[in-house]
Amino acid sequence: MTGNLKKIRALLPFLIGLFMLEGMHVLAQRKPNVILILADDLGYETLGCYGNDDDMTPNLDRLAASGMRFENCYSTPLCTPSRVQLMTGKYNHRNYIGFGLLDPTETTVGHLMQQQGYKTCIAGKWQLYGYEQQWQLAGGKKGTMPEQAGFDRFCLWQVDKGGSRYKNPTVYIGNGESVTLEGQYGPDVFADFISSFMEEQQDQPFFVYYPMCLTHDPFEPTPLSADYNQQVAPNNQYFGDMVRYMDRLVGQLVDKVDSLGILEETVILFVGDNGTDGNIVSRFNGGVRRGNKGYTDDGGTHVPLLVSWKGRIEPGATNKALIDFTDFLPSLLQMASAPSDAYAHTDGVSFYPQLQGDYSDQREWIFCHYDPRWGDFEPRTYAQDTVWKVYKTGEIYDLRQDLGETKPIRVDGLPPAEQTQINKLQQVIKKMYE
Repeated sequence: MTGNLKKIRALLPFLIGLFMLEGMHVLAQRKPNVILILADDLGYETLGCYGNDDDMTPNLDRLAASGMRFENCYSTPLCTPSRVQLMTGKYNHRNYIGFGLLDPTETTVGHLMQQQGYKTCIAGKWQLYGYEQQWQLAGGKKGTMPEQAGFDRFCLWQVDKGGSRYKNPTVYIGNGESVTLEGQYGPDVFADFISSFMEEQQDQPFFVYYPMCLTHDPFEPTPLSADYNQQVAPNNQYFGDMVRYMDRLVGQLVDKVDSLGILEETVILFVGDNGTDGNIVSRFNGGVRRGNKGYTDDGGTHVPLLVSWKGRIEPGATNKALIDFTDFLPSLLQMASAPSDAYAHTDGVSFYPQLQGDYSDQREWIFCHYDPRWGDFEPRTYAQDTVWKVYKTGEIYDLRQDLGETKPIRVDGLPPAEQTQINKLQQVIKKMYE
């Protein structure tokens, strides 16, 4: 017995080393957690890291400093079109059935992440099932319930009914009907739900999609506002408070990931779903910039995109590549080590290699088919790069000088190289409908 004990002791260093190597191998093979945060009605000019002068987003600015800030991310000008693109990886002319609706026959990023072994969670704003008026406008078609969309857990506003998203929120967590939570603040409810989910799932890969309700109107006091408990009318003056509260919640989420010890195993993405509300004027880079939600110029479509992954993305990196909302689905799936045929049906280009410094495969253009079928917004179709924007109806704008698209130009007289680039964008539009 003594001899056997000596042999075991002699083998201990080898066995410990073997177990450590195996543990490192398992850690290396583990798929990263993915958290996608989508802010509502938030153009890039509202963040300090892009040049906002009001110091409203210290947590997001730190997130940018810890990872990569994208200079040229573009959404559609309105929430549902952007969300359908993000969820399916397809341009709207392929699968958009109406405002507030997601075609229930579509395969979503939730389904695809489940197929890659992820536990999935969504909390915040849904707005993809619709209601009677939206169904009528869509010819009787209904949208998708969260249960159908590939999410294991959900806590959402605007599913089967409207109600408040802020004070005393109306929230859907299954069981067939939304409930109103008296005395609570909706954004806190959604953030707490996500924190609980991450605690439960911290030992296995998870995907969190966090479509925030903030900073959409009505512009109301937040729990940090001095007059939160008073009866006050919505007012543009509360927009800054709402941006600050949104930033606070993002900071809490990042801190939660860190406290769970999984920050190095978690990719965190933050993006806006469209430009800022047109009633909001931001102090930006020493001047002012008005949002233009709903319209297809830069003020309606240019949004922030930040990606942080501790130890995997160079801190403080800046990315000037073109990104549009069809790119998120293939990027997330590539993060999840999915085979390329898992997202071969999409229109997007994965930006995952760019996070590692590989820019060999990036977009030369982005495309937008915008047909919201809601409000007074007109359908527009265009393609653009970082210099030229070309509409299907023929207008051409030089984005170097005219982000507001006030003076369409003529191609005649332009240098041949610029005429060639404009022609390429015209061909992009043409080929989309072949």
